[in-house]
Amino acid sequence: MASIATALLDIKQLDLLAHADSPIHRLDPRAKVLVTTLFCISVISFDRYELSAILPFFVFPAAMIARSNLSLSFISKKIALICPFVLIVAIFNPILDRSVGIQFGSYIITSGWVSFCSILVRSILTVGAALILVGVTGFTNICMALEKFGIPQPFTVQLLFLYRYIFVLSEETSRASKARELRSNGTKGLGISSFASMIGGLLLRTWSRADRIQMAMLARGFKGEFHTLKKSSFGSPELLHIAGWSAAFMIMRLINCSQFVGRILLEAIS
Repeated sequence: MASIATALLDIKQLDLLAHADSPIHRLDPRAKVLVTTLFCISVISFDRYELSAILPFFVFPAAMIARSNLSLSFISKKIALICPFVLIVAIFNPILDRSVGIQFGSYIITSGWVSFCSILVRSILTVGAALILVGVTGFTNICMALEKFGIPQPFTVQLLFLYRYIFVLSEETSRASKARELRSNGTKGLGISSFASMIGGLLLRTWSRADRIQMAMLARGFKGEFHTLKKSSFGSPELLHIAGWSAAFMIMRLINCSQFVGRILLEAIS
């Protein structure tokens, strides 16, 4: 029950971070969504054996965290939750791909390990960028930006409802788990049969509560339109944000900055 409550608190905390005030928070959501999309496309467009060329892209999440005053430890913990799933996907690469990838004298690193590290780094970058986007924008503003980009309104509304349903499901799960622990009298549980019935009751309760939430929204005049307290406009800061980061992504995509800097350092040393 404690872990469920902690996870719920973390999800809410990520959304509450969007109410802060910083140069990044004040930007129009469309600019932040567009830049993050370009960043993710640039990162995933590399070949699976590219590793050094991807490392300079860490500049973007580092700059976003620094300028928005987000907690690096908080974002890192959220990224760490995704890493086990990425490891499951990439763990077979070193086993299946044993060709020579990098060789340092007598030491050989297979291409499988290179692709494994590449997948892990790209996952950290893209997931981190998505978490930072939610932390500086808010999921409601992201959906509003997607709608202004031409995404059909039913899709954005369903996306917002799906996100909000996470809170409903988490709260009901926390209550059901607490009730189950109270009935277990200090033991680990009441058996698999009680767990199955708890899942069935949980789905029914969340369905019923979601239906009541929808009726309350309709009673308040909800027609599928997004309304936010903060009014944003697209101006010169947004254009500078998009142009600056787009140019940086293009340079980092076309030029291997890691090799370029390494070559300069070697020449300076020699």
